[in-house]
Amino acid sequence: MSMSRGRRTRVAMLIAAMWLSPTAFGNDSSPPPGADIASVRSWLIAHNPELRALQAEAEAAEARVFPAGALPDPMVGLRLEGIDTDRPNLLPGNVGKTLYSVKQTVPLWGKRGLARDIAGEEARAQREMRSATLLDRLAETEQAYVGYWHADASLQVVDRLIELIGTIESVARQRYALGLAAQQDAIRAQVARTRLQAERIEREAKRADAIAQLNAGLGRPVDAPLASPEGAPNIDLPIERRDQGLAMLRRQSHPMLRARAAMASAADEAFDLQRRQRFPDLNVGVGLMQQGNRLEGYELMLEVEIPFQRRALREREREAALRRDAANARVDQTRDALEAAFGKAWARWASARERESLYHNTLLPQSEANFASALASYRVGEVDFATLLEALEAWQGADLSRIDAQRDELNGAADLRALIGSTP
Repeated sequence: MSMSRGRRTRVAMLIAAMWLSPTAFGNDSSPPPGADIASVRSWLIAHNPELRALQAEAEAAEARVFPAGALPDPMVGLRLEGIDTDRPNLLPGNVGKTLYSVKQTVPLWGKRGLARDIAGEEARAQREMRSATLLDRLAETEQAYVGYWHADASLQVVDRLIELIGTIESVARQRYALGLAAQQDAIRAQVARTRLQAERIEREAKRADAIAQLNAGLGRPVDAPLASPEGAPNIDLPIERRDQGLAMLRRQSHPMLRARAAMASAADEAFDLQRRQRFPDLNVGVGLMQQGNRLEGYELMLEVEIPFQRRALREREREAALRRDAANARVDQTRDALEAAFGKAWARWASARERESLYHNTLLPQSEANFASALASYRVGEVDFATLLEALEAWQGADLSRIDAQRDELNGAADLRALIGSTP
């Protein structure tokens, strides 16, 4: 059946729209991360392959909980007796006697419940390990983003400095044209601008390195595009004092501590389970006897394991006790390591915070006012060009120092958040 011209036109337009659509055939039209720190956090959580693998492992550990406490599979048996050696026939009706049996092992003394509890604690530890890895990767990604923002902000300062050098060079040229200043002033301004352009090239290289490092942490190609930072990252701390962070650590706020505690609990229950191996389990069986084509009777069987190998049993108990002690020691070791790392990170963060406050509130306004005064004085010939250039470099140097201190403060905040187990 032929298609009308109007319908053919509509179909062609639909195909063209699908072809030109940015989402056609699975193309991702979502904007690249990088505009703010929340975008890189979201990208990391959604796309990091290590986190996906740990999530699958945690779910696999949870799937082991129920089978750990289940009864063993029963055994079905068939026994043939009285087989004729001259004319062997393995059909049940053609032998002397046939016994059909079903056997089931029944663990006693709460062993199944303990096995299920052990698997549950191990699954909890696996989930907490995934959370601990997430904290580490978030801190690394946040610090990589801070480096990306820092490189971008430093470039803006250098660009502003180059622009200001051009301004004072213009002033120097005007004064030279009026015979009020030496030609050397304009030349010195050109030299300073060339030096700054070389510094800008170096900072561009650092920015490219920061982009590659951030993309690698996000699991993206190193040359994948990133959005330009819209402003300084925001990494808030949920604590205001050092003792608050230490108190959180001692309450096992960090998932690694909770993982170690879960493993210690599992080791303690494994020791209890091993001690209960002193008590025997029970095997229960029922059978049906057939002779010829007739059912002759039933059979009931009870079997009890005898824990006869006492030395082997004691050594297994000793192994379980040592594993329990090691797991408890790991909890203490992890807590001490986290507290030590927290103390160092707090000292770095507090120092950077004080430096940033000093630069922002005191040194930067002072150096800016000093430059404005030097520029006004140079215009009227009250100071020489060297003084003006020195004031400009001091002002922009203070701004770069402020950005450096802010970078260190943000990196310290990312470390502290990870150490106390705080997620955004």
